[in-house]
Amino acid sequence: MKLAFPVILFFVTYPMVATAEEAACPQLEGNLQPGGLLWGTVAPTTAIVFEGIDVPILPDGSFVLGLGRDAPSSVTLTVSVETDGVSISCDLDIAKREYRISRVEGVPQRTVTPPEEQLERIRKERQLVRAAKAQVIENQTFLRAVQAGLAWPAEGRISGVYGSQRFYNGKPGNPHYGVDIARPTGTPVLAPGPGVVTLAEPDLFYSGGTVILDHGYGLSSSFLHMSRVDVSVGDELRTGDPLGAIGATGRATGPHLDWRMSWFNQRIDPQLLVPPMP
Repeated sequence: MKLAFPVILFFVTYPMVATAEEAACPQLEGNLQPGGLLWGTVAPTTAIVFEGIDVPILPDGSFVLGLGRDAPSSVTLTVSVETDGVSISCDLDIAKREYRISRVEGVPQRTVTPPEEQLERIRKERQLVRAAKAQVIENQTFLRAVQAGLAWPAEGRISGVYGSQRFYNGKPGNPHYGVDIARPTGTPVLAPGPGVVTLAEPDLFYSGGTVILDHGYGLSSSFLHMSRVDVSVGDELRTGDPLGAIGATGRATGPHLDWRMSWFNQRIDPQLLVPPMP
């Protein structure tokens, strides 16, 4: 079955289709575009699979899921009712999104083409990050606070945006998956929402001082290039609690905070979840 949604950037609720066949398709609200975050509600006995991920369902039937940078024009939720085994497909139309080209010069060449002796370090650090993001902390309070709205972790000039195709010293690199906030080294970085720290590393090869804050049910924030990390793994934080300080560590040309968000392995756009920069 095909559910067509209008493309808008504000949070709106799409009503559930009334027919019996489609009653298990979830109500959704959020940003139906690459990088968007969607909220939905189903019966608590329902199971959902999206992009190969078993979507965690809260006890009240609500859930969250994210759309990656390269989400196709149509995605499918597979919805099963556990009590009778019935499974249906719910298709979502996703808006097209254009991305900028970003050319970054003056990056330390060793972080563009890493020397052979650093490759094992990079591999181990990627495993650390993946493990931190794979955790599923089932805290409804955290997720409800995120749904109510996030705060900027720092205020300043936005120097880089989500999704832009990066070139480092003229060499093509991965797309940029965060929003960059340029401020002097030492500027405080604050938690944009509540969560539990699942990674706190002072010096990763690419991202330098790095913190990952788990907001629950697969949703997390990452903070990169920090000059100082003031939290430890397991710390439970509230919105506005200090995480550390802005820096220029790792692959960076100047002091800034790179704030990223993920839903499991889907990279989402933090800027869609906050008010305009003050």
